[in-house]
Amino acid sequence: MPRKLFLLIFSLGVGVLGAADVPYGACKPSKDGIGRTYMGREIAQVMGHPGIGWLERSDREKEEAPSKAIALLDLAPDAVLADIGAGSGYYSFRIARKLPKGKVVAVDIQPEMIDFLKKESDKLGVKNVQPHLGTIESVQLPPASIDAALMVDAYHEFDHPVEMLASLRIALKSKGRIYLLEYRAEDDNVPIKTHHKMTEAQARKEFEAAGFKFVVNKPNLPWQHLLIFEKP
Repeated sequence: MPRKLFLLIFSLGVGVLGAADVPYGACKPSKDGIGRTYMGREIAQVMGHPGIGWLERSDREKEEAPSKAIALLDLAPDAVLADIGAGSGYYSFRIARKLPKGKVVAVDIQPEMIDFLKKESDKLGVKNVQPHLGTIESVQLPPASIDAALMVDAYHEFDHPVEMLASLRIALKSKGRIYLLEYRAEDDNVPIKTHHKMTEAQARKEFEAAGFKFVVNKPNLPWQHLLIFEKP
């Protein structure tokens, strides 16, 4: 498929493209990568459900300041936010408190994570976190069903970023926003494996190719960017 035609179809969000139509590449797998590339970036290995302990570590607030990141999200009290790659729900449950009339759809592709989220919801008595099973190619959400999406250190692990962003664009309402938290690859002092970090330039290249408009990079988090994109 010619590049211009691919970008036109992708930007319109028409369906999910087949693997043969998507400009993925291949390379020798690195220690932390999967040997699959997109726009010059090798996709990182997934941190699976055995990593729940690391997600819920007691020093995460000190290291990453998630409470500060959450405070930077511009969400109405009745907003519907999809936490893509929600994992243990570390962010989902904290954001849900700020949405008394809204909800968080906690999306993950691992059934084990969905089971954990359900048990945690019951344990905490939280009614506005909705665990939701997605796939490696789609968030599996209805068209125009969410006001915003959050991805916390997850996008760099998506096996099919093109298809995932296409499905997310469909799920977002007009002017809906994506909040992308990624470890800063520009900063050698961020103690995270290379393939689990992204530069602002790389993130913008990929999200703008998907038809999203870059809004701003919120500064001053210890290790991460908070990049905000908008659906036109």
